[in-house]
Amino acid sequence: MKIPGVDRERPLALAPMDAITDAPARRLARRYGADLVYTEFVSAEGLVHEVRQSFLKMVIAPEERPVAIQIFGSRIAAVVAASQLAQAAGPDLLDLNFGCPARKVAGKGGGAGLLREPDKLEAMARAVVRAVALPVTAKVRLGWDAQSINVLDVCRRLEQAGVVAVTVHARTRSQGYGAAPDWSWIARVKQAVGIAVVGNGNVQSPADAARMFAETGCDGVMIGRAAMGNPWIFREVRHYLETGQHLAPPSFEERSAVLLEYLRAAAVEKGERRAVIETRKQYRGFFKGLPGTALLRTALMGLDEISAVEDTLAAWRVRLKELAPQKRNRS
Repeated sequence: MKIPGVDRERPLALAPMDAITDAPARRLARRYGADLVYTEFVSAEGLVHEVRQSFLKMVIAPEERPVAIQIFGSRIAAVVAASQLAQAAGPDLLDLNFGCPARKVAGKGGGAGLLREPDKLEAMARAVVRAVALPVTAKVRLGWDAQSINVLDVCRRLEQAGVVAVTVHARTRSQGYGAAPDWSWIARVKQAVGIAVVGNGNVQSPADAARMFAETGCDGVMIGRAAMGNPWIFREVRHYLETGQHLAPPSFEERSAVLLEYLRAAAVEKGERRAVIETRKQYRGFFKGLPGTALLRTALMGLDEISAVEDTLAAWRVRLKELAPQKRNRS
């Protein structure tokens, strides 16, 4: 099965992540090989109450396509109205969030909270499918906890409601992101439904993605936290899937240039200080594996201006060049 709008075998998707998958991040992910990208998840209540920030999350650039807008909410009427507003923003897909484990979402009956109300979840999906002309997809978890795993029933219900693809995060809501995911459930969902199934959960490397495809038979792989500050993972995974070989990691020069490009673009959208502060959580991804990464991150974490980030990176570039001859001499 193929994901609507995605014309590639074994496609790779960038997961929706709050305050992470903004427009600049989506553009970078597409440039480096993501076949489908998702917006940050958008509050249905925010849209129906005309919250400006919610609408800003749905601004889409041509180079992001194909792109999905993901909606979350607990009231069917609000999610339907929000889906129609999201459709007007012009995405390629509309995605329903039935998997977010955050207390502020699931604890209020949205996201993974709807897994405890499968009848309501099905009714919500059916109402949205009827209300919009876009292909509708959904993202789910295995269940609320280990004692209430109901992902097979939920995915069958979603298929019957008219949803054209499901992404299965192979953890329960109670597991959050800490426990090891159980990919065998992705394989079981693939056997249980006739729509496209995307696997998600702890794909950290090209080898992980290849193994998920092989072990589950999924139609696509979604990458979340491993893509934070690391758009190159899509290039690396694609190369590995096609050749079986690992690409060399990006250089410090490339990482620095892409980070600064991202910061400047994010500053246009949300203001410089906010853009720099929100990017702090991604510094680890941008420089993972390089010598002195922890020290560099510490130096960057206290900054809130792009010029200061640029100066710090320039100083670190000199430091790395000074270290290189020492390494060669020791060898």
